[in-house]
Order: sequence, then structure tokens, then C-alpha cells
Amino acid sequence: MASQFKVVLIFTMAVSSFLSSSVAQQTCSSYTFSNNKAFNSCTELPHLGASLYYTLAPSSDTINVAFKAPQSSDGWVAWGLNPKSTKMVGSQAIVAFFHSNGSMIAYPTQLDSYAPSMAPEDLSFPVSDMAAEYVKNEMIIYATLKLPGGSTKFNHVWQEGSSVANDVPQAHSTSGGNIESLGTIDFQ
Repeated sequence: MASQFKVVLIFTMAVSSFLSSSVAQQTCSSYTFSNNKAFNSCTELPHLGASLYYTLAPSSDTINVAFKAPQSSDGWVAWGLNPKSTKMVGSQAIVAFFHSNGSMIAYPTQLDSYAPSMAPEDLSFPVSDMAAEYVKNEMIIYATLKLPGGSTKFNHVWQEGSSVANDVPQAHSTSGGNIESLGTIDFQ
């Protein structure tokens, strides 16, 4: 009797795990962008409710990305690669928010300390086609990146903050998902 219970329990856990991962994939892959952009791959990131969509162009070592995260119209979001470390410092990021003129903007910035300026700054690798939009309480960043060193595997970071002052994103929270929003990704 006890062994039957264990078999049922293991089976139930396996089915539950499969269904959970299927629902997560379905949520990510079923999203339709307002500009009809399409991406070959997507992943639900483990913190801040964020998702990353991408299409690799191996012949040119470029990646087209869309980073999407829940956010109020007063806040900001950012996503980036860190070619040298697993932490925030050293990341090459793209930040997006509502500019004081009312338009959504996206620009590159370097996170060179734990109190970066968040000012527009060239990255150590080419980035183009940057754009941002605000749809259904989510901010979305679009960009094309020339992958550093021709690699496809990177450390990446993502973030969100609740305020922007004088067109400068203000410091994000230093607890919970905000300090856990980092990982590795292989664009293959």
C-alpha cells in the first residue's frame, strides 16, 4: 500500500512539473508583440516577472532581442550582457522609460559601479535598432546586438526601478528579485 502511494505521489509530481513548465513556455511563446515582431526563442526569466525573446543570426553574430517586464509608467526597466562577470557591475545594458517629453525611450548605458550614472553611453559592442514601448502595464525594450567575441553564451542581468527623476532612472530596490536578477543565457 505504501509503495503504491509513493508511485502515485511521484507520478503526480512529475505530471505537475511537466504542466508547470508547459504553461510557462506557453505564456512566453504565445505573446504577440504590438508591432508584429516575431522571435525564434523566448525564456521566462526567474525574477521580476520578466521575459526575454530573441532570434540569433549566426552568419552576422547578431541577436535581435525583446525584453519585457511589468512596470508602472513612472518606472524603468533594463536588460544587458556582462561579458566579464556574473554580477551587475561591468554589465552593458539598455534602459527604457518614459522621457519627460512623454515618449518611451531606450538607450545603452554601462553599469560601471553599484551607483552607475545611467547616462547614455556607448557599449563595448555594437547595438542598434533600440526602441521601447509600453503595452498593458509592461515595458518592452527592442534591440539588435553584435555578440561580443562571436560567442552565444553570456551572463545577463535585468532590472526594474520604480522612479525616474529629470530623465535619469533612480536606484532600484536592493532586496528580493532585484538583487537576484542575473543568470546565464545561451542564444543557440
